[in-house]
Amino acid sequence: MKFSTRDRYALRLMVELANHPKDLVPLKEISDAQGISLKYLEQIVTPLSKAGLLGSVRGAQGGYRLLRPAEDITAGEILRAVEGELTAIPCLGTGVDCPRRCQCYTLDFWAGLNETINRYVDGVTLAQLCVLEGQPDA
Repeated sequence: MKFSTRDRYALRLMVELANHPKDLVPLKEISDAQGISLKYLEQIVTPLSKAGLLGSVRGAQGGYRLLRPAEDITAGEILRAVEGELTAIPCLGTGVDCPRRCQCYTLDFWAGLNETINRYVDGVTLAQLCVLEGQPDA
């Protein structure tokens, strides 16, 4: 499984917001702090907002904020919001009927890897990522 730039930037955006829990943070400020283009961030906030992770206020004093505490948001939720289902291989996706499923000797391996990845990303909270962000060499 390969995670995209969009996935990495979504996590960085959310960490930046989590580090300002009481504030509305303009995307321009996040763009400057994280070195991510404003246009790219504008594309990322849409699915995060639709997933109920972000709220926004328009206007001169506007910006974005988390809709839930960072302790209650997992990396898995963020990644699924921007990427969709996280699967190691396409045939493990929901609603996919693989014609080789009954004769695939490697399916259990991929299913185990899939389970491990999902358990891991669902076990790391946004609050934990913020702690890692502040460490040297993180």
